[in-house]
Amino acid sequence: MPYIRKWGAGPRRFLEHRHDPVVVQTLRSAAAATIAYVVALRLRPESVPLTAPLTALLVVQVTLYATLTNGVRRVTSVVAGVLVAIAFSLLVGLTWWSLALLIVAALAVGRLVRVDEYVPEVAISAMLVLGVTAIGNTAWARVVETLIGAVVGLACNVLLPPPVWVDEAGESIEELARRQRRLMLRLGEEAAGRVPWELAAERLHEARRLDHDVAEVDADLRQAEESLRLNPRVQEGLLHRVVLRTGLDTLEICTVVLRVLARTFTDLAKSRGPDPLFPPQAGAAVQRLLAEVADAVVSFAVLVTTDVSVSADSAEARLTAGLRTAAGTRDKVALLLREEAERDPRRWQLLGAALTEVDRIIDELDTGHRSRRLLDELDRVSREQQDRLPRVRERVGLPRRLRRGRPGGGRPR
Repeated sequence: MPYIRKWGAGPRRFLEHRHDPVVVQTLRSAAAATIAYVVALRLRPESVPLTAPLTALLVVQVTLYATLTNGVRRVTSVVAGVLVAIAFSLLVGLTWWSLALLIVAALAVGRLVRVDEYVPEVAISAMLVLGVTAIGNTAWARVVETLIGAVVGLACNVLLPPPVWVDEAGESIEELARRQRRLMLRLGEEAAGRVPWELAAERLHEARRLDHDVAEVDADLRQAEESLRLNPRVQEGLLHRVVLRTGLDTLEICTVVLRVLARTFTDLAKSRGPDPLFPPQAGAAVQRLLAEVADAVVSFAVLVTTDVSVSADSAEARLTAGLRTAAGTRDKVALLLREEAERDPRRWQLLGAALTEVDRIIDELDTGHRSRRLLDELDRVSREQQDRLPRVRERVGLPRRLRRGRPGGGRPR
C-alpha cells in the first residue's frame, strides 16, 4: 500500500499543477519548438534546421498579445538581416571592415523597421548568413525556417491556449494587502504602549519597503493585463483589467499614507521620549482603530480580486461593515486625541496628522469612492480606444471616403 500511494502521488501532483501558468507555458514552448523542428526537417531533410525551433520558442511568449506582436517583429528582423547580408555579399564580401559596416547597417535597418527588442536579431541574422559560402540557399533557408517557426508558434495558441495570469496577479494584490495589515497591527501594538523611537523608525523603514512590494505587484498585474488582451478565453477582459488596476492604485495610495503614518509615529516617539505614544485609553482606541482598518484593507483586496458575483457581494458586505465599524472607532479616537491635544498643545499637530492619515485610508477604501474611480477609469480607457481607431486607420492608409462613409464626407445614408 505505501508503494501504491507513493506511485499515485506523482500523477496527483501533476493534476494539481496542470493549470499552473508556469507549467502551461513550459509545455506550450516545448511543444511549439518540437513541432517547428519536425516540420522544418521534413521540408529540408539535408540540414539541421535549428532556426525554426528557436523562432518558435521565442515567438510563443507568455500571452497571446505578446505572441502576435513578437512573431511579426521577429520575422521582420530576420528577413531584414538576410536582405542586408545578401546586399553585402554581392557588393563587398566578408572582410573585417565589411563585417563592421554590416553590423552598423543591420542595426540601423533594425531601428528603421521598428522591431524593438529584436534589433540585435537583424545583425545576428546578417552575420550568420554572410559567414557561409552558399549565400543564396542559406539566406532563403533561414527565411523559410523563421517563417515555419513563427507560424507554428502562432498556431500553438489555437491548439494550446495561452494561460491567463489574473489569479496570480490577484494573489499578489492580496499578499500586498496582508503585508499592509501586518504593519498596521504592529503600529497599533506600539501605539498602546511605550516604544523607543528606534523601534518606531524600524516600522518606518518597513513601510518604505512596501514600495518595492507595490512595484512587484505592478509587474504581475501588467503581465495579467497583457494576458487578457486578444484572448478568446476571456470575457469582459477590459473590466477585469480596470478592476485590478484601480484596486492596485488604491492599495498604492494606502501604502503612501501608511508610510506617512509611520513617520508621524516616529516623530511622536521622538517627542515623547520614554513616555508612551498615547495615553492608555487613547492608545487602546488607536490600536483597535488600526486593527479594524487593517482588516478593511484585506477585505478590499479580496473584493477587487473576486470575480464570482456571490463572493464579491459577501466581500463587499464585509468591507462595508468593517468601514462602518472603523468610522465609529475613529470618532471615539478623535475625541480622545482632542482631549490629549488640549492637555499638551505642543503635540496637537502630530496627533491631528495621525488621525488625518487614518481618515485618508478609510476614504480610499470606501465602496462609493471605488465605484466612482472604476467608472472614471472605464470611461478613460474607452475614450483612448476610440481615439486610437482613427490613428490606426491613418496608418493602414484607408481612403478618407471609406473612413467617412461616402465621398462627400458626410454620414452614409
